[in-house]
Amino acid sequence: MFADRMGEGGATRAEELAGRLRLDGVHGVVLPYVDTAGVTRIKTVPVARLPRAARWGVGMSPVFDVFLSDDSITATDRLGGPDGDLRLVPDLDRLTVLAAQPGWAWAPVDRYTQAGQAWPGCQRGFLRAMTERADAAGLGFTMAIEVEWALGRAGTDEFVAACAGPAYGATRLVELSDYARDLLSALDAQGVEVEQLHPEYADAQFELSVAARDPVGAADDSLLVRQTIRAVSHRHGLRPSFAPSVLAGRVGNGGHVHLSATRDGRNLFTGGPGPHGLTAEAEACAAGILDLLPALLAIGAPSVASYLRLVPSHWAGVFACWGHETREAALRLITGNAGAEDSAANLEVKCVDLAASPYLLLGALIGAALDGRRRELRLPPPVTGDPARFAADDLAGRGIRRLPTSLDEAADAFAAAPPLREALGDLLADAVLAVRRAEAQRLRGASDEEVAAALRWIY
Repeated sequence: MFADRMGEGGATRAEELAGRLRLDGVHGVVLPYVDTAGVTRIKTVPVARLPRAARWGVGMSPVFDVFLSDDSITATDRLGGPDGDLRLVPDLDRLTVLAAQPGWAWAPVDRYTQAGQAWPGCQRGFLRAMTERADAAGLGFTMAIEVEWALGRAGTDEFVAACAGPAYGATRLVELSDYARDLLSALDAQGVEVEQLHPEYADAQFELSVAARDPVGAADDSLLVRQTIRAVSHRHGLRPSFAPSVLAGRVGNGGHVHLSATRDGRNLFTGGPGPHGLTAEAEACAAGILDLLPALLAIGAPSVASYLRLVPSHWAGVFACWGHETREAALRLITGNAGAEDSAANLEVKCVDLAASPYLLLGALIGAALDGRRRELRLPPPVTGDPARFAADDLAGRGIRRLPTSLDEAADAFAAAPPLREALGDLLADAVLAVRRAEAQRLRGASDEEVAAALRWIY
């Protein structure tokens, strides 16, 4: 129970933290979580109420588990009505003073029932449970989520690019040098380890990569990075979009996941007898993800706009295949430079985006990996080059499937994937399916341009 977990020592710590926050000039604490549609929802408390929030939580209705991205509500047999309440309990270990929002701190929450039991629809709790399931099998996962965003001018719902330079061009950084500096400074002050920041392909698009860490920490980092990008952008008169499709017909924003697994401290994605140095255990984990990839799109590409991004020959990974350093494959095995394989070798999942809840996505990927390990799956032959060059018969002969081309198809695949339902549990799996079906229905018949415009500033 959440009150018990605080105890006398925890209550004392919360009081001490509140005192330090006051000395730092902090007046309020943001308590965020991500709903099933991938939208970050929050409550805030004054610093003086932080100890009480940490001991007893802050109220929030369970109906948000079936909110859609436009704030309308769908339902399952257990969710969607006006009854009930949950408690948002901040994780004090992740309490962070927000460098780009003076006077504010931030702490992600776990959700509990009023009786103090873990809420089965809590996505952060789900990711923690999947991490613990992997730990019990002797596997330690490390993960990271790349963040891509298109930077527009504030004051309009249209997208007006904030800079004019070419893809990956140095001129973009020159135009937005102060902005990029302030972003790096804020993330550093918040303890986020940035590995790269660079201009990307699409108009005014940037990408930021952070260091890999434990799965819950990686999901928290993804949330904090986006909070910081929004705040820094606002201070510069800019507006970021993390949507999968900002402008229809153009390259969209991905949210690629990098993952590796260790046993007894050894990276299992290198030094093995399998293809490109995979150990049998890592190969089985990768094969499990590959096998469930169509169903995983309902979690990792959860928006109607996601399927405007998933276009062949755009490095979005729209075919269910894998390859060594092959950027058109949905799964890209990265082995790293010679001599650095032990720290660098990992699997990149390319077909997912930032409309996804990071907690749901990372937990589902671990669940798929563990399912592949349980079944001792093996990978098919790797792909080189662009799979789109093959005719349909050739693709079928090579065992390569086109991933779902719509949210409806992804939802159908998810509904037919028992391993994912077992991992998520009935309440959370039903919420995912209901929200995906309703999102698909509400934008049915809309043009690509209308879909992009409707979701441009949601994520």
